[in-house]
Amino acid sequence: MSAFKKLASDTALYGVSTILGRMLYWLMVPLHTRVFPRPGELSSNVELFSYVPVLLLVYTFSLETAFFRYAARQKEDRQKVFNETLSIVLTTSILVTALIAVLSPQIAVWLDYPGQQKFITWVALIVATDAIVSIPFARLRIENKARQFVKAKLINIAVNVLLNVFFLVICPQIYNGEYLLFLQPVVDLFYDPTTGPGYIFLANLLANLVYFPLLLKTFAGFRFQLDKQQVRLLLAYSFPLMLTTLAGNINMLTDRWFLRPLLPDGFYPGLTSEDALGIYGNCYKLSVFMALAIQSFKFAADPFFFSRAEDKNAPGLLADVNKWFIIVCVLIWVGISLNLDWIGLFIGKTYRQGLGVVPILLLANLVLGVYYNIAFWFKLSDKTAYGTLITAIGAGVTVLLNLLLIPIMGYMGCAVAYLASSVVMCVTCYVLGEKHYPVPYDVPSALIYLLSGGLLIYLALQIQISNLWISVPYHLALFVLYIGAMMVIERKTFAPLLVKVRSRGKKSVINNEH
Repeated sequence: MSAFKKLASDTALYGVSTILGRMLYWLMVPLHTRVFPRPGELSSNVELFSYVPVLLLVYTFSLETAFFRYAARQKEDRQKVFNETLSIVLTTSILVTALIAVLSPQIAVWLDYPGQQKFITWVALIVATDAIVSIPFARLRIENKARQFVKAKLINIAVNVLLNVFFLVICPQIYNGEYLLFLQPVVDLFYDPTTGPGYIFLANLLANLVYFPLLLKTFAGFRFQLDKQQVRLLLAYSFPLMLTTLAGNINMLTDRWFLRPLLPDGFYPGLTSEDALGIYGNCYKLSVFMALAIQSFKFAADPFFFSRAEDKNAPGLLADVNKWFIIVCVLIWVGISLNLDWIGLFIGKTYRQGLGVVPILLLANLVLGVYYNIAFWFKLSDKTAYGTLITAIGAGVTVLLNLLLIPIMGYMGCAVAYLASSVVMCVTCYVLGEKHYPVPYDVPSALIYLLSGGLLIYLALQIQISNLWISVPYHLALFVLYIGAMMVIERKTFAPLLVKVRSRGKKSVINNEH
């Protein structure tokens, strides 16, 4: 139980930076969708940012996981492992960024975003900075320095948000003479209104540069070194994981790559394919809450489970963790889906027509999160090739279904394809895992929560209530009832927790009286 508490504690700490931080990013969606009311204006941002995860893999080769594995095995040589992994990432970051910068004009034409080569270079630099600091962040995680991790992440996010407001709101208003006229000559020196949504990239890049002074102590002791044998060992472990993650990214990002070219002209009356991509990309961000919960869990789970790889109780612990992971994620899914009537108001009016994809995207992320959870069997047993196979199958399903569904369902087809591939991956991983690393997962419990949550969302959405003063309390009441039903089902687990809380409360009262 203490191990479970440790995982929950670390997840909560990493969640502070991940969930709270991305919440601030999410709060940028109302700003972006109102500053740029025509959805097509943000289409290049949606598409170019979608290439970031793929580029990050090219830059890092998934060496963070290799660092976890070998730093845990070779504690006395942890500094050497750090030096080797960071040296590899530095080398690839410099070479790939330089190549992209040189080829940016051709890339802009190839992507059909002529004149945006500057933005492409900025994206490459964003990825380079993310890649370089990924290894120091991994070092903080394996050394259990979660607070330093959280501090650096939150400062980066705050700077990013402030720069977004500065470039997209303050600078244009000063430039147009709405106030602070004495600052106009200064703003004229660096502000160009034709850059428009490109300032979202620049804000991200400048915020990333703040990481380096914040992580200066974590870089301490680094020496550039590339030992041939050590490099081969690290890459042999990480390369299959990179292919696995690459297939997973293709699985998640194909929709934003395919939607614009595959959508038939006039599919959405009065909208271009760029508008449709802008609408889908920004509604997709409303499903970020699920992805954030999963990411927070992964930050804590990777070092946690690797450190217990040889523990005979590891399978039972995995099963318990997965059960509660599903319960928490189902609550997120149901809570957001039931309350889209007011959550949807945070994005610009012209973007709200795409809100129907959000419940499906949330469920797809939930199922993919379960896959990541149960996929520990091939990491712990060093059979990472299975991960590559599973995610390659999922990527194939995604590509095929996007090709088939986008022309007939539009961006709803993107969401359905993502969900279908997530289910295929999860089921395949579970079946193979039970053969190679049996874990006593509570499958009936998982299916009950998923089916009951889906049924509640479906039935609630069949009743359209235009008056928010009625719909919001109604949907909140449904959500509270669902939570109550879940607590009744899990009463054997919750009862001891409630007893502990009450006993602590009584002790606190007694101590205060004395």
